[in-house]
Amino acid sequence: MSSDRLRRKPYEKELVRLQTELVKLQEWVKAEGRRVVVVFEGRDAAGKGSTIKRVTEYLNPRVARIVALPVPTERERTQWYFQRYVEHLPAAGEIVLFDRSWYNRAGVERVMGFCTQEEYTRFLHQCPIFERLLVEDGILLRKYWFSVSDVEQEQRFRARLADPIRRWKLSEMDLESITRWEEYSRAKDEMMVHTHIPEAPWYQVESEDKRRARINMISHLLSTIPYREMRRPPLELPPRPASTGYRRPPRMETIVPDVTGELS
Repeated sequence: MSSDRLRRKPYEKELVRLQTELVKLQEWVKAEGRRVVVVFEGRDAAGKGSTIKRVTEYLNPRVARIVALPVPTERERTQWYFQRYVEHLPAAGEIVLFDRSWYNRAGVERVMGFCTQEEYTRFLHQCPIFERLLVEDGILLRKYWFSVSDVEQEQRFRARLADPIRRWKLSEMDLESITRWEEYSRAKDEMMVHTHIPEAPWYQVESEDKRRARINMISHLLSTIPYREMRRPPLELPPRPASTGYRRPPRMETIVPDVTGELS
């Protein structure tokens, strides 16, 4: 696991290059009617959310969307476990990024006792079948697990506690992961044994440096999809027509006040 922090300038230069390629990937997905699902899982504070932001930063939200589901409702608890995830799967020409996914059952639900042993065992049996069906139907499924050491995780938690802007990222459930570190490790290892399948393997993102993690993950994702740059018809700005003498009505009184003078 590399711990040397990637310098900002080379990081930003490479990130822009990769984001340009992601736009090309998006256009290929849209033109070819492909369907892409990317699953982001891993330790709390391992960098999943920030990586997702960099992936989608310049993508069309009508093509690439993020799915981060809340706690299931009482009705959803009575459904087939995968049911509420199925409705968020992509249609032709779409990319869906799951910020946590159906693997909640193998992680937090397993460790915190939010599911029964029978439900957990059924999940381990059904998950590979479910994912094979997705791949068989033509969905390009990629699964990434973000790792972080216990020491680094604690440092990131402390940084969030001290930052009012990022404080919302820290929940009681996140703090619980500190005292249950080994339990989460066992749950992850058992999950990998059952769900690391040839049709949908796990890819582990290992770096204590979030910059390296983002670059490595995006680069790998692009390398696994056979996209190509699509030709787009050239666009030209039309000439602005001559004025017809239209006069605008008086300005509205509800103009947003300018408060930037104090910032100059």
